[in-house]
Amino acid sequence: MTPTSAPDARASVTIATDPATVYALITDLDTMATLAEEVAEMRWHKGTAATAGAVFKGHNRNGPHSWTTKCTVTEADPGRTFAFDVHTAGVVPIAHWRYDIEPAEGGCMVTEATWDRRPRWIRKPAARTTGVTDRATANTEHIKLTLQRLKERAEAR
Repeated sequence: MTPTSAPDARASVTIATDPATVYALITDLDTMATLAEEVAEMRWHKGTAATAGAVFKGHNRNGPHSWTTKCTVTEADPGRTFAFDVHTAGVVPIAHWRYDIEPAEGGCMVTEATWDRRPRWIRKPAARTTGVTDRATANTEHIKLTLQRLKERAEAR
């Protein structure tokens, strides 16, 4: 499912390797936990691989703040798209994350985007839980860092 509205945070990077290699890195939870800014650990909860309907849990950290999310894979098209919905605290879903991979000269272009789906009432409690008051700005910066780390990892292979 591709949301019809513009994402709240988004960035792209060109990586000098093939889409299949990048997709494998993105869908490897241990690898992504080392690349993503707030993620401390991710583990499969239902299923063991990136397939639509599979579920993984994310353990996140921002300084002294920590929280857990449950993520349901919504799209898993090898070499092209990996997307998932994020759920927490009984609110379904609070975010949608998506990675699109397109062939580009010398490799591929990866776009990471997120849509904040939290209802207004949960934003202040979420800020206390995560330590982040401006989620769109934080996610924009985090996406840039994640994509740079992904590029470095993929190109070092």
